Amino acid sequence: MVAELVRLKLTLLRNSLRRSTGQLIGLILGGLYGLGILGFLVVGLVLLGAADPEFIRSVLVIGGSAAVLGWVVIPVAAAGIDMTLDPARFVTYAVPMRQLLAGLTLGGLIGVPGAVTLVAALAQALSWIRYPAAAIAALGCGLLAVVLCVVASRLVTTAISSLAGTRKFRDVSGIVTIIPLVLLGPIIGGITAGFQGSPGFAAVLADILAWTPLGALWAVPADVALGHPVQALLHLGIGVASIGVFAWLWSVTLARALVTPAYHAVTKKGAGHLGWFGRLPGTPAGAVAARALTYWMRDPRYSASLLTVPLIAVVLYFAGSQADSFTAFSFVGPITAFLLAWSISADVAYDNTAFWLHLSTGVSGRADRAGRAAGLLIFSIPLALAFTVVPVLLTGNPQDLPAMLGLSAGLLLTGTGLSCVVSARYTYNVPLPGESPFKTPPGTSFAMFGIQFVGWLVLLVLALPEIILTVLYFVTGDPLFGWLTLLVGMILGAGALVVGVRTGGRWYDSRGPELLSAVSVNK
Repeated sequence: MVAELVRLKLTLLRNSLRRSTGQLIGLILGGLYGLGILGFLVVGLVLLGAADPEFIRSVLVIGGSAAVLGWVVIPVAAAGIDMTLDPARFVTYAVPMRQLLAGLTLGGLIGVPGAVTLVAALAQALSWIRYPAAAIAALGCGLLAVVLCVVASRLVTTAISSLAGTRKFRDVSGIVTIIPLVLLGPIIGGITAGFQGSPGFAAVLADILAWTPLGALWAVPADVALGHPVQALLHLGIGVASIGVFAWLWSVTLARALVTPAYHAVTKKGAGHLGWFGRLPGTPAGAVAARALTYWMRDPRYSASLLTVPLIAVVLYFAGSQADSFTAFSFVGPITAFLLAWSISADVAYDNTAFWLHLSTGVSGRADRAGRAAGLLIFSIPLALAFTVVPVLLTGNPQDLPAMLGLSAGLLLTGTGLSCVVSARYTYNVPLPGESPFKTPPGTSFAMFGIQFVGWLVLLVLALPEIILTVLYFVTGDPLFGWLTLLVGMILGAGALVVGVRTGGRWYDSRGPELLSAVSVNK
């Protein structure tokens, strides 16, 4: 049965690659990327073998702990990604629990991440080549560490599968897990500063991690090399016990998941609460704007974009503090305006089959485009204004405010008009309603990146007058160019918005059925 599950995983992977050329290309690119990372790691491990045993221990324990933690955290961040061997698919099959656990564990190694982790874990023995006993221990503990990674990952995946059917969990997890991803740079920078500021920081951190399930197995070879057999046995016991405890917890949660599979919970709302529909005008454009605002507040695919705005400000501020220059931080407002304006470029695609509501009710293209643009601008104008004014004042350059406001206004209004055209003309597969905002449907990466790249270039070309005036202001220091930037940004941006709504409305009217057909394919 174990071999059958592994064969099933390989068959499903092979069939998916045959069915989707884009997924095959993505796997090839991912494999090449994985080979590059693996080559870098192997070379580093070989060179590490010439170092002091204490230093080797610190590097391997910290690096190995990060690998285990990555296997635990990534399933939470990618909760919406469909697994090939989803335990819920075995509900109707009487597969013995032991065989199912072993098959799912081996199946978890099939793929680029599993292969890279396995080879890297075994390659750590190269760092202990001067100590034969430690090298042999490294091979065995490396295999155990890989098993720990997969078991811990599957435990987390199975544990959250029972919660994944609830809308509240999907929304919260989809939004919260993006925070450490966006702040990855400052986190790494802070850890690096800790290493640089304290020479013994790495050794202390490794000592702590060695007594946890994350780093216990990675510390065993060092204990052998340094002549600490009792400590080696204790660390090995912690690692093996961790595998046993995680496997037992996994079997319990898996058994529960097989008996009571995940379901899609339905929440009930009381009547009479119209939300945005009761606050905006009762016109076709007002109804579309209310629907768009509801999406922005309740759909994690939209709200995750809003969360990145303050996080980008944090990242730029941290980068400025490290470089003793807050020039980039001063441009938070224009960057925010750019990202918010482009966020509705795939609005119709995000509607999916719900787009039929717009067609069946006879909403005109101009009303649809105007409503979606209004829904975005209602909150993006205050956001862009705040993120333009506050950084400029914090950096002590209030004289730059007219130029920054003009650039932000030009990018926001022009970008919104361009997005109204793009979303009515081009569609590509996006995460379905209720899915994780991190999910990318297979075979659509090239279309998505192509449309976005060309769209960004067009937006920069359309906003070129404001950009040129901003550059002239900072080069010459003449306040006249700053005020001209504000004037030109407001006028050209408003004009581009009107043209974009009208042009996008004409595309919408002429391509409505084609749009519905295109977005209905991804379901």
